[in-house]
Amino acid sequence: RRRPGPSLYLTHAVPHGPRPERRGAGDLGAAVLRVPRRSRSPRAGRSAVGEEEWDFYWCDVGRLRERFDPAYMGERVRACHFRNRCELTRKNYLVKNLKRFRKQLEREAGKLEATKCDFFPKTFEMPLEYHLFVEEFHKNPGITWIMKPVGRSQGKGIFLFRKLKDIIDWKKVRTTLSLLLGECPTVSYSDDQKDETQVEIYVAQRYIENPYLIGGRKFDLRVYVLVTSYIPLKAWLYRDGFARFSNTRFTLNSIDDHYVHLTNVAVQKTAPDYDLEKWMIQQLRQYLTAKHGAELVEVLFADMDNIFIKSLQSVQNVIISDKHCFELYGYDILIDQDLKPWLLEVNASPSLAASSQEDYELKCHLLKDTLHIVDMEGRLTGKEKRVGGFDLIWNDGPVSREGNLDTPLNENFMANTHLGCYKDRKKQLKQLFRSLCAQQKV
Repeated sequence: RRRPGPSLYLTHAVPHGPRPERRGAGDLGAAVLRVPRRSRSPRAGRSAVGEEEWDFYWCDVGRLRERFDPAYMGERVRACHFRNRCELTRKNYLVKNLKRFRKQLEREAGKLEATKCDFFPKTFEMPLEYHLFVEEFHKNPGITWIMKPVGRSQGKGIFLFRKLKDIIDWKKVRTTLSLLLGECPTVSYSDDQKDETQVEIYVAQRYIENPYLIGGRKFDLRVYVLVTSYIPLKAWLYRDGFARFSNTRFTLNSIDDHYVHLTNVAVQKTAPDYDLEKWMIQQLRQYLTAKHGAELVEVLFADMDNIFIKSLQSVQNVIISDKHCFELYGYDILIDQDLKPWLLEVNASPSLAASSQEDYELKCHLLKDTLHIVDMEGRLTGKEKRVGGFDLIWNDGPVSREGNLDTPLNENFMANTHLGCYKDRKKQLKQLFRSLCAQQKV
């Protein structure tokens, strides 16, 4: 194919030169991949489904359970998902964990600190919380709500509504779903069983009716966050990302028009007059700075950093932290007219398909830098604050832009985040690995 899938980029994480072979497994094409390896580990990963051995496993979440759970993994084996990643990436679990974490913050640190979690719209799980939703619905008549299936992606199954009669069918199946979800004391379901249930669960979420518009069109942001550990929490933020625009000018007069309200490329590309438009986040940041000034834009991006950290903290004690696992998340962020960012959802397997040459280069670099941080070769010291396009934003605590990881934080603290800032990725990687080689020689 002209634009190969992520599996073919595995070779970029290994220095050039003759060496023994490292085996990697990838399920993006149901193929076992061969990639170079520097030394043969006597205890590589073994899977119960037909592969021989592998050291690095890249798969979609749908194949994770059948292959990952029965696998034995050696010391240096790595897999690209945490076992119960759905606690952050399923829409209903995400909201549940954020609500719980907000209550915890209010109890332990006060109401002011708890307000830092007010970055997701009012949300209810349907039909489980149908009566709570109806109560909220009557408090604010006439506003727009959006229904989203918790287990689907690419805009499938989403619709907007303003009248209760539009979702009256949900009330009829409430009792059935309650049993399937384990509300009945005689029935118990694990998370995996909930994932496999055939009855579809939705969330009803208050629709953001005042999105920030550019050229009269709505857009949202895709931002990449890499987590290499939950205990302690260690998270990296990628400098690049993009804004996805809708194909049609925004209006609330036609809530049934998905080309107006949904920015997913999978939806927009079916429009009769489809004309793809994506902005890199650097371009968006420059536009907003020119229009609103650097100070307001700094606050906006700091608020987005808060979203990443607080959402990860909300599941820190829930996710099964495994030293063999890492996760590359795709955050979907919406900005409203007041320059307030809202968290829409978190994706466990963000799309790596490219829609343009610029998009292709972004995702190639993203994957290469992910592999640099996973560090199968053991080249990094563990004290790096930047690797390629990734900046370390949390290392069991906030990371300062100045000094090294051991430098105590002071009153002039500035967070080590550079989302949408100048990209000098190649230069930084060259300097980093030259320095690491020099240290190894010494």
